Amino acid sequence: MLARRAVGGMADLVTFGETMLRYSSPPGERLELTDRLDVHVGGAESNVAVAASELGRETVWLSKLPDTPVARRITRSLVLHGVEPDVAWTDEGRVGTYYLEPGGTPRGTNVVYDRAGAAVTTATTADLPLPRVRGAQAFYTSGITPALSETLVETTTALLETAREAGTETVFDLNYRSKLWTHAEARTTIRELLPLVDTFVVAERDAAEVLEREGAPEDVAAAFAEEYGTRTVVVTLGDRGALAWHDGEVHRQGTYDAETRDPVGTGDAFVGGYLASRLDGGSVEEALAYGSATAALKRTLDGDAATVDPAEVERVMEESGGGISR
Repeated sequence: MLARRAVGGMADLVTFGETMLRYSSPPGERLELTDRLDVHVGGAESNVAVAASELGRETVWLSKLPDTPVARRITRSLVLHGVEPDVAWTDEGRVGTYYLEPGGTPRGTNVVYDRAGAAVTTATTADLPLPRVRGAQAFYTSGITPALSETLVETTTALLETAREAGTETVFDLNYRSKLWTHAEARTTIRELLPLVDTFVVAERDAAEVLEREGAPEDVAAAFAEEYGTRTVVVTLGDRGALAWHDGEVHRQGTYDAETRDPVGTGDAFVGGYLASRLDGGSVEEALAYGSATAALKRTLDGDAATVDPAEVERVMEESGGGISR
């Protein structure tokens, strides 16, 4: 379904970050030998916006792009998903791309980035419509964005500050990428951003390796909340599901069975589904189930985006015994 559009006005969710073109070799073919590449549009922040939009929320994606047909391929794709792109167009820079070679065990899937010099790396608050951030219910970005340039560290910080000052819920997913920065580089930046975050999403592995927090996931979540004043901490646990610390309580959610066709974007679909539920008044417990079901559906789809609808999500939850794992 196409969500309502927030054209020029207030939105439920505003996101900011880079979106790239993804070129994928067919399953079973090497990038270096294939003569065909499938094209998809993907980026953590736009993936989250797409999932939330498909599930009925008004969403806006902020970024900076070169004024080229290739860049317009990105914005047109997002519009088809009901997301409003609010983009700073420029004559400089390029569209980032990445190449994906899918592979099963034991080869695994390989990603090759080609994103140096992307226009978004120069984006400042002067390029962006700050009233959209101030007027949203929630603002989301991820650790991928400040990893791209020093300028984006400053811009990410300023956007979180802008949202926080306006009373907009700030949502941040650590989303660590080892091909973009080291653990130490990420650790320094993320620790500076966390005091500005209301809802923090982090993979259990990244909490340990990047932020040096080990132990039972519920203890890790509570420790983040206590140290940084974070209202909600969601720890994703891979095939063990996820848990959330909120207002002193811990909520747990398992995964739903899915036949995986393309796992890329699964985590973003989870966050998009979670936020769609929360923005619609759902409890943290309900939102975890909604996010998990959205993620399961995404795994059945090619590309980065979760083209799903609420009826499908609810069916997955109902057919799995109510959806909430206590």
